Amino acid sequence: NRAKSLTKKLLELEGISKSYPGVIANSDVSFDINVGEVHALLGENGAGKSTLVKTIYGLVKPDNGRMSLNGKHYVPGSPSEARKAGIAMVFQHFSLFEALSVAENISLGMESPPNQRDLAKKIKSVSNSYGLPLEPGKTVGSLSAGERQRVEIVRCLLQEPKLLIMDEPTSVLTPQEVQILFETLRKIKSEGRSILYISHKLEEIRKLCDTATILRLGKKVETCTPSKTSSNELAEMMVGSSIQIPQQKKREIGNILLSLENIVSKSINTFGTSLSNLTLDLHAGEIFGVGGVAGNGQDELLSILSGELIAESGQIKLEDRIITADKPRTRRELCVLSAPEERLGHSAAPNMSLVENTLMTASQSQHLVSKGFIDWEKTRAFTEKIIEEFDVRTPSIENVARSLSGGNLQKFVIGREIQQEPKVFVVNQPTWGVDAAAAASIRQAILTLADNGAAILIISQDLDELLEISDRFAALNEGKLSDALPTRDLTVDQIGLMMGGKRNLELSDAKF
Repeated sequence: NRAKSLTKKLLELEGISKSYPGVIANSDVSFDINVGEVHALLGENGAGKSTLVKTIYGLVKPDNGRMSLNGKHYVPGSPSEARKAGIAMVFQHFSLFEALSVAENISLGMESPPNQRDLAKKIKSVSNSYGLPLEPGKTVGSLSAGERQRVEIVRCLLQEPKLLIMDEPTSVLTPQEVQILFETLRKIKSEGRSILYISHKLEEIRKLCDTATILRLGKKVETCTPSKTSSNELAEMMVGSSIQIPQQKKREIGNILLSLENIVSKSINTFGTSLSNLTLDLHAGEIFGVGGVAGNGQDELLSILSGELIAESGQIKLEDRIITADKPRTRRELCVLSAPEERLGHSAAPNMSLVENTLMTASQSQHLVSKGFIDWEKTRAFTEKIIEEFDVRTPSIENVARSLSGGNLQKFVIGREIQQEPKVFVVNQPTWGVDAAAAASIRQAILTLADNGAAILIISQDLDELLEISDRFAALNEGKLSDALPTRDLTVDQIGLMMGGKRNLELSDAKF
């Protein structure tokens, strides 16, 4: 019976095409998702994955092609119609109201929610049966990233979907939370439900997924069995060429460039995390990795270092200069640059062109303004250099930032800062949402920057990334930073425990 169910088609896509001005997002895409199957959708940034899942979920109307659900013509006019047909989606960015309770958030995503008492009982029953326990009355703002994802998943499961779409579901989870999620997804699969799984983490795809459909430049190029395909092979199918693995050189670590001593800072966000007695030293030529579950003070740490947030007490020094009270502009003049996690709205102005976004952060370092006049020719040339060096896919440098795919905008933002050759570079989630080839390229650029003597602080939830390129690691938990340890002495499991707040691991006492 199990073998039979796997051959039964749940969703069929035939010749799906969608174009936008200057961009072909999907071109004649056809594939099937079977009943009881975990189906991966892979592709580099801008390959058309987001457009395709939005088409399935009723957010985008295709120009051509047709879809069938359980053998019947399927044309969702809205997400509401998709949900009624049995399609549910957990987005990469959680759509939750922090000031509301778990139950209130879940009721907002239901077509006909029961009263709060009955809903609370259902939430407890469903969340416990799937290994995702939730307290219905808890305020969402007090939950960890992993718990917030549970809210999104349970909201979908209460709809009893036939197909669950998941977009980058493990990007904010610890290794232990990833294992819990995988157990839940396997249980969903065992019930005969299907999952469409989007992720750039290819080893996860190999462990979890039965089938993978690979898109490149909007077209389907391959369907394969991930467990029988190596990560390198999957990556090469996605980009159409071999992936260049970042090359670590033996670097000479220099003097302390940046130091934080007993920094205390209250978060300006109601549900943010305040920093408490935070101390660290950052050396020239060093890559310092900071890991932590989302919401443990990462944004606040970057804001303290960029100058957007001024510490209540403690001291920040750049070599011999105290910069604790210096604003962002002054710090940028001193070559202390940063790239925040929120690329659209924080790192880049959505409705401004790439040229204008370049001008905003590079005007000082690249001397793009002289005596009050903007040198547009020089600004355009620098923007083109960023786009070429970091392979940013865009029809024109005059395109607005919001028109780029998430991964391409990330490449632009990181490239814009690195091309300015900072003395100190602070970056939150440098390869978040980018494909394997782009991630390798960004990591190599960071390594090269460190080779040239820059001090780099990377805040990331990608533990493989931190182990691959950082020299030292510290975990951020509830606004407190653990002792820094050489990454060569750590395993992913140990880092995961540190991120969860465990401080007394039996680790090497080796000093940096």
